[in-house]
Amino acid sequence: MKIAIGADIGGSHITCQLFDLESHQFIGKARIRKSVDGHSTALEILDAWADAIREAAVDFPLSELAGIGFAMPGPFDYQNGVAWFKDVEKFDHLYGVNVKSEILMRFQLEDTYPVRFFNDASCFAIGESLQGEAAQYSRLLAITLGTGFGSTFIDHHKPVAGKYGIPDDGFLYNVPYRNSVADDYFSTRWFLKEYKALTGKEISGVKQLAEMVINDTSVTTMFQTFGLELGTFLVPWLKRFDAGCLVIGGNISSAFPLFGTGLRERFIQAGLPLPVFISSMPEDAAIAGSAFLCDDFFYKQLLKK
Repeated sequence: MKIAIGADIGGSHITCQLFDLESHQFIGKARIRKSVDGHSTALEILDAWADAIREAAVDFPLSELAGIGFAMPGPFDYQNGVAWFKDVEKFDHLYGVNVKSEILMRFQLEDTYPVRFFNDASCFAIGESLQGEAAQYSRLLAITLGTGFGSTFIDHHKPVAGKYGIPDDGFLYNVPYRNSVADDYFSTRWFLKEYKALTGKEISGVKQLAEMVINDTSVTTMFQTFGLELGTFLVPWLKRFDAGCLVIGGNISSAFPLFGTGLRERFIQAGLPLPVFISSMPEDAAIAGSAFLCDDFFYKQLLKK
């Protein structure tokens, strides 16, 4: 049994748990979640992360584990473990800090001990391919709909970029669409803008908007339009990648009953009867995906260009 620790890093928390790299299952029930002030000093942030890892590994000596994997937001030098957070409203005090070295030092581990990092959205996609309903498919596209539009193409658990017509960085958020880029259309920002243009009023977010559907047919139409536009944008990418399914996560995914019909309508029109899965385990997926970075064979494949 090869066990690693997966850690999901957010701007206000760290969540981590032990994960079996062979069975693709979590070990025990000791999921540790700690609040972390992203505006704290580097010392305070790193100590909080280390405390959570220590508690998650309470039943095993860290030195005997396969490693520690982090699902980390950017900007970050993932291969070398150096933080470059700047102007992202969190972790400013970690700018230029070698997080890998700091973690190794706190646990007195050898430099060769695996402490690995990868983009948090990509870790979510990897995790979904390991544990979620999408695990039965060798190829999938995982997207996250929230404050931004995240996307990761997965082939046999590995994120894909620069092949099959996929952008060199593997992401779709900055791909031109209509009069702007995809991120402006498939995020909370689009809903806020559309509602204000329609009513002259402002709302706090998509959740508030979804609650208005029952009394406002124009809001219903807005969600239907969102689904149709999302489907229109995704169809060519799904086809060229020959994806087996689509996985949707992020805060907006909870409104899928409101926009899913439009999305599926576009898929059917395009002759693409693709299964669509709404992530029921977004944090599970990120933790599982980050832990899987400690599988040496997988990680070596991940680093290949």
